[in-house]
Amino acid sequence: MLRLSSTAFAAGAAIPQEYSCGGAGLSPPLAWTDPPRGTRSFALLVEDPDAPGGVFRHWGVYDIPADRREIPAGGVVGVQTTNDFGKQGYGAPCPPVGDPPHHYAFRILALDVAHLSGAPAHAGALVDALDGHVLASSDMVALYGR
Repeated sequence: MLRLSSTAFAAGAAIPQEYSCGGAGLSPPLAWTDPPRGTRSFALLVEDPDAPGGVFRHWGVYDIPADRREIPAGGVVGVQTTNDFGKQGYGAPCPPVGDPPHHYAFRILALDVAHLSGAPAHAGALVDALDGHVLASSDMVALYGR
């Protein structure tokens, strides 16, 4: 069974400041285990469903090789999309000051294709491109507030 984890924080816990806009803004270390048979690549999404304007996409990555099982802190692997900050790669959590802590959903997806067609440039387009290719997924939700 596919399972996502991080050595920096546990599911349901607070995201450390170094992985937020209040710190270095690094992407956190992530690891996953036990993809299903037939996995040919992985994709990764990080979304904030509590954002004032609706779901805010902080990170989209695809074409992660099937033999990978981790991304180190600040690491780059696969094809990075543009996030909702308008920048390519990881966009650190940065909820409005005074908001209750936001939930950040980290999701790894095992895919039945080695390369996604259409080269999605934005994390939102990546969500659409995944349709019909997901063999399994695993979510880990963590919190961050300022």
